[in-house]
Amino acid sequence: MTSRPVLAVLALAFNALVWGLSWWPLRQLDADGLHPLWATACVFTLATVVLTLISPSGWQHFQQHPQLWWLMAASGLTNVGFNWAVTTGDVVRVVLLFYLMPTWSLLLAWWLLGERPTRGALARLGLALLGVILVLKTPDSPLPLPQDLPDVLALLSGFCFALTNIWLLRLQHASESSRMLAMFGGGAFMALACAVLATWTGVIPALNVVQPNMAQAATTWAPYVAGLSVAFLVSNFTLQYGAARLSAHATAMVMMSEVVFASVSSVALGASALTWRIGLGGGMIVLAALLASHTHTPKDTTP
Repeated sequence: MTSRPVLAVLALAFNALVWGLSWWPLRQLDADGLHPLWATACVFTLATVVLTLISPSGWQHFQQHPQLWWLMAASGLTNVGFNWAVTTGDVVRVVLLFYLMPTWSLLLAWWLLGERPTRGALARLGLALLGVILVLKTPDSPLPLPQDLPDVLALLSGFCFALTNIWLLRLQHASESSRMLAMFGGGAFMALACAVLATWTGVIPALNVVQPNMAQAATTWAPYVAGLSVAFLVSNFTLQYGAARLSAHATAMVMMSEVVFASVSSVALGASALTWRIGLGGGMIVLAALLASHTHTPKDTTP
């Protein structure tokens, strides 16, 4: 293996590491009174400002490519759902349910792109759905349905991630800067909109500042917000670098290491509990995703 593929693998592994460990700073912010919706809004707003300063011309492409607004919405909802779920739910369950994404991609490609699934694709779909049933089923649940809000958010965010990849495929002719601005801007706008709506309707409480005053709270939040913004920006650049130099299958293989990073870190820190159902069901979901990567050539991109 030459140095370029090695660097590409390391770049993708870094991206997977960032997203696999992102649950920890989000939980620290939540413990300090900043709900994951507000935290996501802060992190992605800062990242969007940085991207705008680096490439202000990226926003001009939105007039030429109106579909960028759909990419913004899909990517934004992906981050809103995933960050909220991974902060408040069992990390392993959330990540595994999120990685049902290839199943959603199959159904969306059939609907939006006219790509009829093969028998092999339907078999992978069945394998993934069986894995989901095992992950969702608990001894106390009569039916394998989502148990709580994090389960629902994880499934919805995986669906939105699959939709994001569909729009990225359709927007290959758009500039990279405009697509990045759409994804990060979507995270900022959708998180802010959802945070305001959820607070107004009472779904989430108003900012619960643990510290004596807002200024002290902001000082506590700032390092986590800035750190996550920088980490997400750098990880996006490393993803672009790695995905451009490896096959779609190799990219998917490396990116699945996010499951390992998230699982090991969350179990070690007591944020998750592994059971035989989660292990077996998760293995089926991961296997279905890896098998899907053998047959799909488009490269997936995440903010």
